[in-house]
Amino acid sequence: MITLYWLYALAGITFTLFALFSAFDRTNGKRFGNAAFWGLLAVSFFFGDMLGDLGNGILVLLLVGLAGFGLLGRGEPPTTSLETRFNLSAELGNRLFLPALIIPVTAFAGTILYNYTPFGNSGLFEERWVTLILLGTGVLIALCVCMAWLKPPLVAPVNEGRRLMDSIGWASVLPQMLAALGAVFAMAGVGDVIGDIARGILPEGNIFLAVLIYALGMALFTMVMGNAFAAFPVMAAAIGIPFLVEDFGGNAPVIGAIGMLAGFCGTLMTPMAANFNVVPAALLEMKSQYGVIRMQIGTAIPLLACNILLIYFLAF
Repeated sequence: MITLYWLYALAGITFTLFALFSAFDRTNGKRFGNAAFWGLLAVSFFFGDMLGDLGNGILVLLLVGLAGFGLLGRGEPPTTSLETRFNLSAELGNRLFLPALIIPVTAFAGTILYNYTPFGNSGLFEERWVTLILLGTGVLIALCVCMAWLKPPLVAPVNEGRRLMDSIGWASVLPQMLAALGAVFAMAGVGDVIGDIARGILPEGNIFLAVLIYALGMALFTMVMGNAFAAFPVMAAAIGIPFLVEDFGGNAPVIGAIGMLAGFCGTLMTPMAANFNVVPAALLEMKSQYGVIRMQIGTAIPLLACNILLIYFLAF
């Protein structure tokens, strides 16, 4: 059986290669900081379940220390020239996107086939993690297609992956950190406190106002935490489950799914979502680091209003 551990092992191998190549990259004045950072991430994927809460907490603090003290840098790994990339783009056109499309197609189609055909009876994949495992499988298939089609050097995937990760830096792990923060907030009872406050101000039986507070709360908490996955446990515990589902009998899947979309509207409007909004501005060398956010606000606010209406009319 292929379990989730194999996906973690794949990620661990990837970060191990990033760490090793970083350590020998003399073009990066902070190569040992990069090597330590990616190496610690590799350790978390390989041995996270063995380290326990204390060990993982120390590992996270080490990652924060490396990033906070400015010990991460950017090297210049061997890569194609700008002229070569333009030539490949002109020659191959939109076909260059085909390998990228292999990944979601493998995850989606594979999940459908596994769940709704006799193939699912084979027990090949660990239950509950079929889509994630197939996502990793899609990455491997896409990589093999690229290697066979474009015939780059054998180490090109590592160098190109490391170049991208060095450009993003510590922000690459921000979603995981913030999602964990949301779980901590939920366990600390923040959702219960917000729920008590809402119970004191909500008029009895007013479904629309409850939906409004839930959706706005998702967006606002996402803006504070930088990630809708971090906001969801808090707002689900505060409003989503006790009010919308239990008190008003709302459709839980609709409330959960569209509530996440409301949270993503907050993602479009916050610098805390650095990997989405600040890093692209830096990579594109925009004049303003908040230029991406300013362009997205005009979409985010109307979309949030639509999500509020969708929850109200579809869940009740």
